[in-house]
Amino acid sequence: MPKALRVHAHGGPEALVYEEAEAGRPGAGQVLIRHTAIGLNFIDVYFRTGLYPAPNGMPVIPGGEAAGVVLELGEGVEGLEVGDRVAYAVPTGAYCEERVIAADRLVKVPDGISDEQAAAMMLKGMTAEYLLLRTFRVKAGDTVLYHAAAGGVGLILGQWARHLGATVIGTVGSDEKGELARAHGFDHVINYRDQDFVAEVARITGGQKCDVVYDSVGNDTFPGSLDCLRPLGTFVSFGQSSGPIPPFSISLLAQKGSLYATRPTLFAYNAKREDLVRSAEALFDVVLNGAVEIRINQRYALRDAAQAHADLEGRKTTGTTVLIP
Repeated sequence: MPKALRVHAHGGPEALVYEEAEAGRPGAGQVLIRHTAIGLNFIDVYFRTGLYPAPNGMPVIPGGEAAGVVLELGEGVEGLEVGDRVAYAVPTGAYCEERVIAADRLVKVPDGISDEQAAAMMLKGMTAEYLLLRTFRVKAGDTVLYHAAAGGVGLILGQWARHLGATVIGTVGSDEKGELARAHGFDHVINYRDQDFVAEVARITGGQKCDVVYDSVGNDTFPGSLDCLRPLGTFVSFGQSSGPIPPFSISLLAQKGSLYATRPTLFAYNAKREDLVRSAEALFDVVLNGAVEIRINQRYALRDAAQAHADLEGRKTTGTTVLIP
């Protein structure tokens, strides 16, 4: 019987229960896949703790990205065959050995990209894609600030932003993470534990500040992120690893220089099949042409996902992590 990790009641890492989970047979428009690698992301923690409600209620199988092999096709599925290598990014359901999933959420993994790389980069890499190419279209000459530069999205976005010709500034929590960020495209790195990132951004940019700030940290970096933007700059809040941003008056954006602010999600940007395919193709292209390198920095057995969550929340991980069924 295949195994999975379920959360029956919200809580800490111990809430992840490793148990039998029959995947079932695929229905019309669905595919049965066997996972070969599963990505670890902070959004998995949000579903485990209840910060984000589970889309289909409780219990919930966390996990938003994975790669695997097609085992069986449901009625009406076209463009896929048994044995195809596929990958995906969805809100939940990946922490399992086998699953049934809608075929239109899958993309084929091209030669030259391993299953572990695909599992590690689908959610994070397509997040970097929509942030850089759609939420705020970064171009040569722009100055970008990215918080948590040594995280999974950060290490991809830093390389991609440099490839686009931007000046890339990142914040980190240790000197070790700073070196990792520098090796992944960041031109300037600020250790927020012993430096004021607002003052450092002003110094680095000669007082010109940034065109865009990408912030997945939330509470701890707000409203400082707004103070790093030049007039008419864009504040992109796409996560809250330190807790939610407190409520604020929209007039604050006027006071800070007629700023733009947005709270995007990958699943809204890639809700349409054609947008998902374009996003994945753009990601595969920059990986295959060498502009972005995907390194797996941590591996855990699927059954040890609770330890992986504890390490992620304890900021003991860097970059990408995969769970191996």
